[in-house]
Amino acid sequence: MLPAPGSSQAGPLLCPTVAVLQHEGAFPVMANTAPVLVGSHYRVGYLARPDQAGQFPTVVLVPDLGVLGSQEKSLARRLARQGLAVIACNLTEGADAEAEHAALADEEAMRVLDEVREWAASDGNPWAIGERLGVLGVESGGRFALIQGAHRNWVGAVACVAGTLTGDEDRRYPVIDMLAHLPVPVLGLYGADDAVTPATVVDDAQQRNASGTWLLYAGAGHGFYDEASPQYSQDAAEDAIARLAAFFLAKLPRSEAPIGLVGLSSHVGHGT
Repeated sequence: MLPAPGSSQAGPLLCPTVAVLQHEGAFPVMANTAPVLVGSHYRVGYLARPDQAGQFPTVVLVPDLGVLGSQEKSLARRLARQGLAVIACNLTEGADAEAEHAALADEEAMRVLDEVREWAASDGNPWAIGERLGVLGVESGGRFALIQGAHRNWVGAVACVAGTLTGDEDRRYPVIDMLAHLPVPVLGLYGADDAVTPATVVDDAQQRNASGTWLLYAGAGHGFYDEASPQYSQDAAEDAIARLAAFFLAKLPRSEAPIGLVGLSSHVGHGT
């Protein structure tokens, strides 16, 4: 039985029974809620990975406002269909996500992400390639992804989708100051009509992070990637998924061991 989020139960974390999606991408997918050990207790997490035996390039997804939503879960599943293992975890645990996220210290967010990486790389998760992981930040999670990439040598690549780049000048690590010091490959994907992060800000990020790739989708707004958003753009979202998958698959370590199918027939439906 899985420990509940917030539990301090010791011992290895068992893999939950999860769902298979066979209708898109190159891989059938296992995806479901997965309690992630952070410090001395478990937090709400979400795991999506190919439903095949083997090890896969692994990505830590940092959610918007520090709390998992449907858009992060959808991103995780769609990337898993392309051969990535994606693990996401709540950075905050209270009822008021926006207030708690605003009060979340950079050092605490970095500590939580370090713990997520340690959990993913543990012996209980043989599907992960744990020495160098990708970090993917969604909206406000983008600044934490960039900060982690600037400070942690376990990070092999960083990507942002509509990631926040301004408004944190009074924080410990203003993200704009991190851009010139990122030692890893960076991919930033934004809508050209994003009112939260205007195109001029993205252009400035490209100037500061000259080795990175910062792209603007013409006619797309802030929520271009989110299927539940009125700003959703199918063309931009599909291109973003393809670019994210290709980016992480190219930049992260990959296993040379053969990959084989595992119990597809025992799972039906799909996880949310």
